Amino acid sequence: MNPTVIRVTEKIIERSKALRTQYLEDMEKAQQLGPHRGALSCGNLAHGFAACSPTDKQKLTLLTEANIGIISSYNDMLSAHQPYEAYPDKVRKAVHAVGSIAQFAGGVPAMCDGVTQGQDGMELSLFSRDNIAQGAAIALSHNMFDAAVFLGICDKIVPGLLIAALRFGHLPSLFIPSGPMSSGISNAKKAAVRQRFAQGQASRDELLEAESASYHSAGTCTFYGTANSNQLLVELMGLQLPGSSFVSPDSPLREALTEYAAQLSTKITAIGSDFRPLYKIVDEKSIVNAIVGLLATGGSTNHTMHIIAFAKAAGIVVTWDDFSELSKVVPSLTKMYPNGQADINHFHAAGGMGFLVKQLLKGGLVHEDVNTIVGHGLQHYTKEPFLDNGKLVWENGTDESLDLDVVRPINDPFSSEGGLSLLKGNLGRAVIKVSAVKAEHRVIEAPAAVFHDQNALADAISNGSLKRDCVAVVRFQGPKAVGMPELHKLTPYLGNLQDQGYKVALVTDGRMSGASGKVPAAIHLTPEAIEGGLIAKIKEGDMVRVDSSTGELELLVSAAELAARELAVHDVSVSYQGMGRELFAAQRKLVSGAEQGASSLFQDDFL
Repeated sequence: MNPTVIRVTEKIIERSKALRTQYLEDMEKAQQLGPHRGALSCGNLAHGFAACSPTDKQKLTLLTEANIGIISSYNDMLSAHQPYEAYPDKVRKAVHAVGSIAQFAGGVPAMCDGVTQGQDGMELSLFSRDNIAQGAAIALSHNMFDAAVFLGICDKIVPGLLIAALRFGHLPSLFIPSGPMSSGISNAKKAAVRQRFAQGQASRDELLEAESASYHSAGTCTFYGTANSNQLLVELMGLQLPGSSFVSPDSPLREALTEYAAQLSTKITAIGSDFRPLYKIVDEKSIVNAIVGLLATGGSTNHTMHIIAFAKAAGIVVTWDDFSELSKVVPSLTKMYPNGQADINHFHAAGGMGFLVKQLLKGGLVHEDVNTIVGHGLQHYTKEPFLDNGKLVWENGTDESLDLDVVRPINDPFSSEGGLSLLKGNLGRAVIKVSAVKAEHRVIEAPAAVFHDQNALADAISNGSLKRDCVAVVRFQGPKAVGMPELHKLTPYLGNLQDQGYKVALVTDGRMSGASGKVPAAIHLTPEAIEGGLIAKIKEGDMVRVDSSTGELELLVSAAELAARELAVHDVSVSYQGMGRELFAAQRKLVSGAEQGASSLFQDDFL
């Protein structure tokens, strides 16, 4: 094992000792109760299986067969989740075939950042993760289930489902993906049309045609953003079937994987032959494996909050320093958009998860000694699923990359370091994704251009009033201010300014995106402006240094002058009404800072 990986893992274990002990005691206590239906009164149980067939009622009464709870984030609007419409029937049928029962326990909301980008609804996006966790917890609170299967893929949905699953960690849980859509137009062409539109050189019709050719059918969006980062991490943590993340929705292999996963859920219950409760799968080692996977592939910056949040749900305390330390020893092994031009289908075809896991194990960068839903050891995830005369089998994954422009072996990486870095200085602490940033753009020192609204920055670039070297400061975008919306709408505008030869960077207490691109962006800045962060004292023209090489984030103004300055004040109440935002006042008050997971669920001492 790499000594840094060992050291970071040991630090997390020591830091988490008290909370993890509490968590394990809680889960063991819940596990000792056995199948929870046995604790229900006759009236409780009658309500719980009233709509079941007489045969299923008998099985549920006798506690002889497993009852699987299905939690789904299906809706028609998310292309990735649209295939889930048919999954409950598929799961029920597969589970019934082995003599057990499956009940649809509940649905959770699933919003799409791609739809809400730059719109008022985006201010509910991050909060939706905690809402999903609460909804899934309510669905499982009936004490009717011996295991749970979770149907979710995108952005906040998988982290939210995982938080709930971990709070019911005495139950076995597994995730069933639906797979990515087929590849559309090239990412280079899509990005070019977006930038020309931002310059006023492409019509809305042309832009819509390009976007529709990119996002064109059922399945996950194919760029390597938060949705596909979710899938990679959940598989690397052993919570999905090996090699199942990136199989297309309409393939026979996908059908076979779904059936197998549904039936596996019955076998890993306390009633089954191989009890695997979730609390014995997700531990400090599997969390480190998730971070390493994220870094090695240049995954979504959103996971610098999500991993912290779901780790906390398991009593594990992770910090940005852990990400930063690991990033220095984890090489970049993939190039997928926005870090390259390939998409997730190209990655899958070039060797995919089996090859990636082999390389990470070979480099001593991930823990092999972990539990998974299919057995002990991460070696299970070096295998790849196939259909052999209609039967699902797993074979050894490729030992060589089938496309070196997409995924590299451990001894020939794209870069010796991972794709994320920690920035810190007098402005506070922030995250930067550097895997898509060219070397000549990784150190920016320029005058600040200060904005309180992303649209104002976009307008300034579009109308030519901001045509200079600058560090664009977009503040009052943090979780307590306005729910920390993604500012990915700014990517083509800032990219245009950079393409004109200007030195450009972004500093914000908001989020950027799983698709953060070529412009250096210091995001998730904490403390945020509304909490008195120094970002609220930046004035137009102040020199700001963003240095991802040394990890510096500095406002180059004397301490004496800064002490004399007043904090800027901005009325964010306009974001508290409309589009349902008035219903989330409690979350804005309770939400923690970005480095603590930006969660309204967690208190300092635990849940």
